[in-house]
Amino acid sequence: MRIVFVRHGEPDYAHDCLTERGRLQAKLAADRLREEGIEEIWSSPLGRAKETAEAASAALDLPVKTLDFMEEVTWGSRDGTELFAGGHPWAIVDEMARQGIALNRPDWRETPWFRVNRVVDCVDRVEAGIDDWLAGFGYVREGTHYRHTVEEQRHKTVAIFSHGGSSCAAMGHILGLPFPYAIALLHLDFAGITVVRLDSRAGVGALPQLKYVNDAGHLRRVSGDGSR
Repeated sequence: MRIVFVRHGEPDYAHDCLTERGRLQAKLAADRLREEGIEEIWSSPLGRAKETAEAASAALDLPVKTLDFMEEVTWGSRDGTELFAGGHPWAIVDEMARQGIALNRPDWRETPWFRVNRVVDCVDRVEAGIDDWLAGFGYVREGTHYRHTVEEQRHKTVAIFSHGGSSCAAMGHILGLPFPYAIALLHLDFAGITVVRLDSRAGVGALPQLKYVNDAGHLRRVSGDGSR
């Protein structure tokens, strides 16, 4: 199975929709996705992700299905405890790295940075949701790996349109990367495309593979995009 993760285009966060630039990015991403052999389109319920997914839906003639658990992560203190940068996870990982603190520690939820941070609840929701969703395709999580209950003659390809944080939480969980490490490692551009592949053979699968990360070459037609 191949999962094509697509971050939404440039957003108007205040109105939860795309800007004009974001709509162009979404169209260019949709054209690029014609190459992927996508069979199903799934989206976060938020407007900016749905609008990006709808561009692909029009280009590929596929309906958009909703994944509520892929709504973007939020952060802040659960109990009023003061958190560094208000609990903003990207600011936290930058500070942890500055202090030489490992970002891939498995007990990250218990650190002072995250112990009472609401982002942990969001990550837990995404991780549980992606496991339930993958189980529907025959991939059952056992510890840190997935057991594939059916043999695929070819890789089924599905697309998920979502957000920087929820995409990193889902991909990190699939790949065995703690959330702080995933958001530090996977910097996703607006309308960038990342592909994760799981083993097509029945049985306990090999480690999932990142086929490519944050492909933004299709955005070069938008001034200043896709340059890296």
